[in-house]
Amino acid sequence: MRGRIVRLGPALDSLLARHRYPEPVAHLLAEALVLVATMGTALKFEGVFSLQAKGDGPVSALVADYRTPGHLRAYANFDAERLEGLELGPGGTTGLVPLLLGKGYLAFTIDPRGEDFERYQGIVDLSGASLADAAHAYFAQSEQLNARVVLAAAHRRGSDGRRAWRGGGVLLQQLPLDPGGLTQEERAAAWEKMQVLLGTATAAELTDAALGQNEILYRLFHEDGVRVFETAPLLDQCTCTPDRVKGILSTFSTDEIEAMAVDGTITVTCQFCSESYRFPAEVVRRAAGSLDA
Repeated sequence: MRGRIVRLGPALDSLLARHRYPEPVAHLLAEALVLVATMGTALKFEGVFSLQAKGDGPVSALVADYRTPGHLRAYANFDAERLEGLELGPGGTTGLVPLLLGKGYLAFTIDPRGEDFERYQGIVDLSGASLADAAHAYFAQSEQLNARVVLAAAHRRGSDGRRAWRGGGVLLQQLPLDPGGLTQEERAAAWEKMQVLLGTATAAELTDAALGQNEILYRLFHEDGVRVFETAPLLDQCTCTPDRVKGILSTFSTDEIEAMAVDGTITVTCQFCSESYRFPAEVVRRAAGSLDA
């Protein structure tokens, strides 16, 4: 078996706090970030691993990106009026996928940086009660190896009295058949056992800042032994910059630029990080004119 364990604290909290999402939306987005981190860290090359969910529920779109070497960003679009009428289950965190996203699809995209790799996208229907259930449908469709994931998020109060978001997850995969190793029957039994053990991981454990990841892995798999590799940091890091935004604006026509300007200024707010950029309309027009030339 091989696996990855992800623990998110300050990076997750800062990413969600700037948007002030309603609690259920923030919880779902937190689990999406844990999921892309557990899957994206498997990339063997530089690139982006993205999750995009679209549905007919109160949350119309959900996007989360993992970019090598460990940068995360995400956002959600939602209808506040439709959210107000929802009846949440016990704890307010069960069945969030059908409740918030409704019917739709979940897309996983691998976008490599380099000419030697092609962009890949796998799409599955939104199924089950959670993002983990939807991920399992993706694994069954796209992966040739058995895979299982557990995800957790919590908005809990720390020792300083402040509430902060934390997330955690574990992804487990069965390695390819090793000639001379276990028989097919032994492999099947081993995989069944590992799924049962993984299923004992609780949300409280995965989101407990006082509980180290090595201790979690020991609790789960100590009977068979666990070898832990070097850890890597995960950061709240967007890709937007003033030059990048101005470059996008410069691709619009003169009429479109005029329509965007308010009192001679164009303001653009990034959906991912909520950073606002302001440019004099004349500067954007000149940039657009140089491209036309």
